[in-house]
Amino acid sequence: MEMELEGGSNGQETEARAPPPPALPWMVQLQLYIIVAVGRIAMSRSGTVHRRFFSAVDRPARTSARQDKNGVRSADVTVDASRGLWARVFSPSQASAPLPVLVYFHGGAFTLLSASSIPYDDMCRRFCHGLGAVVVSVNYRLAPEHRCPAAYDDGVDVLRHLASAGLPDDVAVPVDLSRCFLAGDSAGGNIVHHVAQRWTGGMAPSSPTILRLAGAILIQPFFGGEARTGSEERLDGKAWVVTVRDSDWAWRAFLPEGADRNHPAAHVTDESADLADGFPPAMVVVGGLDPLQDWQRQYAGVLDKKGKVVQLEEFDEAIHGFFWFPELPETGKLTAKMKAFMESSA
Repeated sequence: MEMELEGGSNGQETEARAPPPPALPWMVQLQLYIIVAVGRIAMSRSGTVHRRFFSAVDRPARTSARQDKNGVRSADVTVDASRGLWARVFSPSQASAPLPVLVYFHGGAFTLLSASSIPYDDMCRRFCHGLGAVVVSVNYRLAPEHRCPAAYDDGVDVLRHLASAGLPDDVAVPVDLSRCFLAGDSAGGNIVHHVAQRWTGGMAPSSPTILRLAGAILIQPFFGGEARTGSEERLDGKAWVVTVRDSDWAWRAFLPEGADRNHPAAHVTDESADLADGFPPAMVVVGGLDPLQDWQRQYAGVLDKKGKVVQLEEFDEAIHGFFWFPELPETGKLTAKMKAFMESSA
């Protein structure tokens, strides 16, 4: 099978050329400075997270039964109160036909942010409106308090909850759980892979279920390994948001004690990667100004070599986390690509 390349050049060409400097609006640059500074202060050198400090800055967005300007409502649903597992559900006020469901996993290096963080609340509202889907944003447990595989366990359990209980009564529109998509960015993209692998590899309910994984959307997924890639070396300290040191810190916080970056949770980018027969069609989004881009292309290549349906979307001038900012042209293009993928995979 030949992997479909869209929206950019191939990996070798991207590897060979230096990326152009990002032409970012000054307000985006200011927000990025704040996000990066707060995140790095919160990530202690001891491997812990200063939760109280970060919570003071990361103020949660509230749910609202009243529709916003795009007709989107939100409500929280508890999945397992004993471990604080819940999800925020975004739904349009009306629909003429059953809508697909997008189960979303936020980024944040496995350690920061939540489904109620304002950037993710805003983004999921845009996805709900732009994709014509009900969005279920998962508030999984964070590392280092809850290391791998806690986040993967939480993702599978949210799917089981949807399969058995469906969506809350606050969702007034009809949905089609046979068109259920997983999506996530950065660490959330990593979670998408592992939840999809677990679900299709035997963790779905043994009894018949109406929930079917129709596709997986991995937006700048966070993968890694002990070796350094060309893009990590070329862009380290020169690109927004991600540095090698930050990535290494996140892996130490998330992976089991004593594991290195070749652990299967991080390193799913070579021929030894295990993929279930029923692994869903995947869309992998790569940014040309993201130091993680080589790992992401390698991951798409592995899916292709193992006979999976994979669509690689490249945005040459996209920084890591570009999708937070609706004023960036790549953000609207991403939503359009996601919508087309969901329509073709359903």
